[in-house]
Amino acid sequence: MKTKKWGIYRIFVCIVLSVFVVLFATMGIAGEDACFYCGMKKAMFGHSWMDIERMDGSAVGVCSVHCAAIDMALHIDQPPKNIHVGDFNSKKQIDAEKAYWIIGGDKMGVMTSRAKWAFENKASADNFMKEHGGRPAIFEEVMKAAFEDMYEDTLMIQKKRNMMRMKKAQP
Repeated sequence: MKTKKWGIYRIFVCIVLSVFVVLFATMGIAGEDACFYCGMKKAMFGHSWMDIERMDGSAVGVCSVHCAAIDMALHIDQPPKNIHVGDFNSKKQIDAEKAYWIIGGDKMGVMTSRAKWAFENKASADNFMKEHGGRPAIFEEVMKAAFEDMYEDTLMIQKKRNMMRMKKAQP
């Protein structure tokens, strides 16, 4: 009799665990299309989206250089192995180290007031600068600029979110 009860108990536990695994896997898949830090959707920010693969094999997707800097600061003992960024024009993921970067210009950045845009080729970057301004940079300069901008950008984001909350609260 004990054996039958234990067998039914094991089956019940396996079913419950399977349900939880499916639920968590489904939630994880849905979350892959949103920035890990701010929740912005990849579909809307493919032109600035960054995928970071760390040396330990973990990976994260973020909406911008701003959120990539947050990730690097929080995972200081897990340096990036590969970083890909969306090409500003095509939204195709390209190697961030090899990209042609533009800092600044008159086009508002994602999560920052000082934009940081990546381009797959120099001609596209040059065309952007002719139309919107900014200056060329390498990836290291872009990340340094993101850390320099972090305090003021965070204040800007907080202010915008407070304003959105106040608008939602109005009848």
